[in-house]
Amino acid sequence: MNSLIVIPSRLASTRLPNKPLADIAGLPMIVQCLKRAEESNSGPVIVAAGDQEIVDAIEAHGGTAIMTDPDLPSGSDRVWAAVEAYDPEGKYDVIINVQGDLPTLDPHVIEATAEPLKDAAVDISTAVAEITEEEEKTNPNVVKAYLAFQQGNHIARALTFTRATAPFGEGPLYHHIGLYGYRREALKQFVSMPPGLLEQREKLEQLRALEAGMRIDAALVKTVPLGVDTLEDLEKARQVLAG
Repeated sequence: MNSLIVIPSRLASTRLPNKPLADIAGLPMIVQCLKRAEESNSGPVIVAAGDQEIVDAIEAHGGTAIMTDPDLPSGSDRVWAAVEAYDPEGKYDVIINVQGDLPTLDPHVIEATAEPLKDAAVDISTAVAEITEEEEKTNPNVVKAYLAFQQGNHIARALTFTRATAPFGEGPLYHHIGLYGYRREALKQFVSMPPGLLEQREKLEQLRALEAGMRIDAALVKTVPLGVDTLEDLEKARQVLAG
């Protein structure tokens, strides 16, 4: 696989405005995310920016940023716009979408996210971790992947994703981690489709792909990365990286 990592980022945020530029251990958060992605050694890394300030921050630290239309409706659309601008010849056949608010992300998770694409039948790959906190099982903000791992396997096909507590019965539940690997043609198809009915109901973009018959496989990893959505999250990230 010839992979390109793309980090979508924009300043607009309802809970923590301008968070990509928030200082964490002496660097803007988006630069910390860039470094984690580079440390994965999974391919070149670019930032798909919705604002010039993000481009400036990335370039000031030696990174590559592509300015995209600030009015694009989603991070996936921003990723695809950056891919088309950066690689019009189609050199990269796998696109890894890494969120721009994961400054403490274990680079191994990026590697693991792309691994299911080694199976030619898989269109999109992602990652999950077993839920260990009881309250997360019923928390609608924790997205669950509906899948099961055969004994000894760490990759499984995702049948669906839901905010509900699922599947029912005895056994582990899995927290979906919002990183994705796309075959280039799958990403192109995905952003060309209108939002799906279940996608709109659950507010989960990945359901659009499943409704269209695309296959998503997930790799099992050990921990859920810290996403920075609030000031409290930001302080946690600062403590982690300061250490």
